[in-house]
Amino acid sequence: MKKSKVYTRTGDEGETSLVSGNRIIKSDLRIDLYGELDELNSRIGFACSLLDVQFKSEIDFIHTIQSCLFDLGSNMACEFENRANFNLPQLSEEFISEMEAEIDRMDEFLEPLKNFILPGGALVSSAVHLARTSARSVERRFVHYEHLTKEELPNLSIIFLNRLSDYLFVLARYVNKKSGSIEILWKARS
Repeated sequence: MKKSKVYTRTGDEGETSLVSGNRIIKSDLRIDLYGELDELNSRIGFACSLLDVQFKSEIDFIHTIQSCLFDLGSNMACEFENRANFNLPQLSEEFISEMEAEIDRMDEFLEPLKNFILPGGALVSSAVHLARTSARSVERRFVHYEHLTKEELPNLSIIFLNRLSDYLFVLARYVNKKSGSIEILWKARS
């Protein structure tokens, strides 16, 4: 089997193709949006690469999250009116429930929060916090895109992104706790 080339040269003039085959400029808000999903996925992948073997089940779950981010990106790479013409993978309520169950499972291990905490602790926890803030940014961009374009977003996308940032927040705390790193409480300077 012949290996395909990574480069196609079709984007050399600043345009790219959507799933539908339609060509649009690379600075289009849609392209920017699924580029942000890719960046979020990379941040999550980086954080995941820092987890050690004691976090095997979390690593496996994170890989599922990363696949869901690709699913969401594939939907954003297709105009709403054309999505039904393609067999694009969809986010599911079942997976969002799985995320909630994971959040609850990890949260059982943690002390209740009475103050805000500063992002940080172990290196891996800090990386998870960076992914969390990226998830919030992507969520804001999705809301902005829908408001600006009036295009219907892929099913469950806002709920998924909102829950993802919650998951990453709890994961960062959970990793700190299991690794013996302390959480630093926010103290208002007044």
